Amino acid sequence: MSLRWYVLHTKGRQEKALAEDLDARGLELYLPLVKAVRYYGRRKFQVEQPLFPGYLFLRGGRDDGFTADRTGRVVSILQVSDQNGFTDEIAQIRAVLERDGQLAACDPIVNGTLVEVKSGPFRGVRGVVERGIPHDRLVIQVSMIGKGSQLEIDRSLLEAADVNCR
Repeated sequence: MSLRWYVLHTKGRQEKALAEDLDARGLELYLPLVKAVRYYGRRKFQVEQPLFPGYLFLRGGRDDGFTADRTGRVVSILQVSDQNGFTDEIAQIRAVLERDGQLAACDPIVNGTLVEVKSGPFRGVRGVVERGIPHDRLVIQVSMIGKGSQLEIDRSLLEAADVNCR
């Protein structure tokens, strides 16, 4: 059986519940979570929320996609045509989150420079630079869903990436 990535577009606020359902069934999935602070009355809580609200990434066979659909938490299943590129994009996001990087969802960048972080804890992470004021932002895109995530990083740590490395 050939394993492929699928993007599951979920019903509102169902990402974590769907992830738990699929994990309990032994399916391979990825739900990137970021920490956020929420206030309820006078109380302050730190919560984990999906980096890409409404999306969960499933790696499996066609039957696994049907299994996810039968949970009643999925709106649609998106086919990933460029499996290698998508795998690379997921790996970049996973690498930043595993190193406690502070990612934030953003719109994708059409124009920009492809760069690679050359030193520091995010060494090896590639993305597109969005020149912002006052900081430079490295944007890691997930082109399949038309979203990106951004990491503020010192420009001195970035170097133009070899386009052939993708």
